[in-house]
Amino acid sequence: LKLEMPGVNLDGEVTVLATVPEVVQSLKSCAVTWQKLISRVLEEQLKKVPQGNGPLAEIDLWREKNSTLSALTEQIKLPEVQKVLEILQEAGSEFTGDLQIVLSDLKKHHMEAQDNVKFLSTLERHLKNLSTGSGADVISNTIPSLLNALRLVWIMSRHYNRDERMVPFLERISWEISARVRRVVDLQTLFREDIAAAKINVTEAKTTLEQWKKCYFTTCIQVEESGSERYWKFDVKRLFEKTDYMASICQELHDIFQVVTEELYNIFIPELTTVTENPKVVDKLRREVNIIISPMEDLTFDPFNMESAHEWALVMEEFREDVTVELVKQIFVQNLKNPPLYKSHPPVAGAISWSRSLFRRIQHTIIRFQEVEELLATARGKEVKQMYVQVAKKLKEYEDQKYCQWRERTEHVLPLLLKDTLLTVSSATEEPVATKKSICFALNFSPEIQEIIIETKYMEQLGLAVPEMARFVALQEDKYLRYTSKLKAMLDRYHKLMEMMNEAETKLLDDYVQELWKILKAGHKRLTWKSVGIGEFIVQCTQAIGKFEFLVHQIHHISENISSKLQSIESTNLFKFPHSKNGDKLPGAKEFFDYVKCEQVKDVEHMVRKYSAIPPLLIEVEGRVANTNSGKSPKLASYYAYWEHRIYQVLTQLIVKNLQAFNATVLANVPLLQIEAVISVPEVTLQPNASEIEKMTVQAIQDCVEVTKHFIRWMHGTCIECPPQHVKEDEVVTFSFYSDVSQSPLIIEQAVLVTGNVHKLLASLNKCLNQWKKYDLVWKSDKGAVLDRFAAEKPACVIFDEHLQFYMKVAQEVTQWALIKDEQFIRLQLSPLASAVQENAKIWVMSLGKLLNELAREELFRLQDEIQVGVLTL
Repeated sequence: LKLEMPGVNLDGEVTVLATVPEVVQSLKSCAVTWQKLISRVLEEQLKKVPQGNGPLAEIDLWREKNSTLSALTEQIKLPEVQKVLEILQEAGSEFTGDLQIVLSDLKKHHMEAQDNVKFLSTLERHLKNLSTGSGADVISNTIPSLLNALRLVWIMSRHYNRDERMVPFLERISWEISARVRRVVDLQTLFREDIAAAKINVTEAKTTLEQWKKCYFTTCIQVEESGSERYWKFDVKRLFEKTDYMASICQELHDIFQVVTEELYNIFIPELTTVTENPKVVDKLRREVNIIISPMEDLTFDPFNMESAHEWALVMEEFREDVTVELVKQIFVQNLKNPPLYKSHPPVAGAISWSRSLFRRIQHTIIRFQEVEELLATARGKEVKQMYVQVAKKLKEYEDQKYCQWRERTEHVLPLLLKDTLLTVSSATEEPVATKKSICFALNFSPEIQEIIIETKYMEQLGLAVPEMARFVALQEDKYLRYTSKLKAMLDRYHKLMEMMNEAETKLLDDYVQELWKILKAGHKRLTWKSVGIGEFIVQCTQAIGKFEFLVHQIHHISENISSKLQSIESTNLFKFPHSKNGDKLPGAKEFFDYVKCEQVKDVEHMVRKYSAIPPLLIEVEGRVANTNSGKSPKLASYYAYWEHRIYQVLTQLIVKNLQAFNATVLANVPLLQIEAVISVPEVTLQPNASEIEKMTVQAIQDCVEVTKHFIRWMHGTCIECPPQHVKEDEVVTFSFYSDVSQSPLIIEQAVLVTGNVHKLLASLNKCLNQWKKYDLVWKSDKGAVLDRFAAEKPACVIFDEHLQFYMKVAQEVTQWALIKDEQFIRLQLSPLASAVQENAKIWVMSLGKLLNELAREELFRLQDEIQVGVLTL
């Protein structure tokens, strides 16, 4: 493709050479040659087509075009060629215009080829993966990436943005995917491979075809949403008709492997292996399965070719018929002893329906065989027909055997079942009643009766004769359902009612329970499912239960009222403390405990009123149960005792909870009362002292426990309070709960705990006072004796100054001490102690000053006397 250069000398200026005729003529001749060469090359390139059906062939074509046209274009750009063109242009040659047209065409086609190579090269990696990559990678990555790259080509390319270019290219991709599927799904070898592997190959092939179409339509939407003015509105039939057909073939091949692996090999062969030790049976089944799939290995046509659709349909039809008869036979063998049942079908009628459904499946198969004469005429078709006859005979024998067995059993068992009593009990009726669970009634309607009713209905639907008694019972199904439903509801109500009662209530209502049981026992001893009085029995039982239920609810209402009063008593706070606002002075110890005692008195009055309201409520129960109102009915003796024990428990909890709350108050860091630190010569002590405070605490605990003295015990077997007993002329004894409650280990434990904690607190406060003992000389010393001795010693003024400084320092120091100490529930006021120390220190200062004054006067008088004597002597 090398351009031939002119033989003339082109040295010199273009304008000069253009005026030389010989040069111009030579250049014209050369330019004609160029024009012919370029025109021929362009014509050849435009006629070229891809050497293959795949997309890579089209890319190779454009790459070849680009190479050829690039070679010519590069030569045109050479300086000497450009000078030839300039000379001809300068000479005004007519031929120059035609040459420029050819050169323009060359440039245009070269740019097109160059642009196409640039954009199509971005697809090359994906297209190679499409041809040779693994199935999973092609499905998940290659096809989506390829379509995305095509979308970019469509948007950015100047030539592959038109239908006439993109549609053929997409057809080539579709062909490449089809070729890939043909390579993977080769029927000549597919059925000789491992079935699991073959199934995977077919599945991947089908998924690849579907992914191609799915990604195409996704890309169509993306192109439209991108804002491009050119949408993908291509002919879908051209692109996907063949691949869709191939996908349907892959699906049918997948179905074949599914049937072979899951319905023949995986189900029946393991089943046969477990029920027979004869390997020949298993081998026979394997051979039969292989015979069924053998036609697939010897096809004389390409199943992926749409022109062979009819032949493939016949092959699939024959396979389905073979599988159906074989499958029905194996399903029957496998499920013979435990057939699968339709929803709500009983066992026997369900088994017969299952057998008939299998028969209809193979009957439908033979009918289709007869409709397609080509199938029935084959040797395999005749074998299938013979197999059908054998299987149909076995199914009929199975149905007859099931029906006869059911009829015989029903005629024997049903009369016996109808003689059962309505109810059963869990314990002997002769046993004395001890608790609410002594007798538990249960419905005695055999599920087998219901099963016989359902079997009878389905047998008649199947056109089979049923025993007369079974038909009679089935006609009365609604009545039996109504009876069983009402009996079950009645028994549920009865058992719920019995569960509602505690042991005390069960003993209280023992006569009523016994009466109710007498009525219920008729359903256990006398009435059967053939009796005519079942409805009347249900009404009688329901009325008796309703009456008893009303009585129980009345008693429960009264019990709740009593429990409410006891709850109120138990929740009473017996340690109410005086409230002090911020800044208010806290009460003293005596004032504090007096307040607690006063509040207790008020609460006790309130609690005793609630306690006194309980006997009238029990008398109300007595009226409803025993029709008396004495408060001492023998029938209620255990019920009275039950509530008296409850009252004891409540009072015990009342005291325990209050002592626990009092103990928590003692330990809490919230001051509720205050005491003072004072000087009680010769010691510093608390006021009131620790012993007095501990006595107050013990008395408060005792007062709390003695609250129970106000709750008078009842006389034995009654709810009447015991009157005071005169033991001696001047001694009256009142029986209360105090004697029992006060002995409770829990109360004793709490009382000891409270007093112990108070003792520890007071010990801690006393220890706090020890640091004041360093000032004990201030108040311990006898001022008169000390001053007398001090005066006798006639100390110097310096000594006086030291003593004065000491006491003045003490008076100053105590003002710096914290005068309030809060510890747990007590506030210790130290200001009285500090004031006393300060006052004593000041007295010492005054006394020392007075002594110093007196000694100084005496010394002055002595000096005066001495001076006077000296003067007289002189």
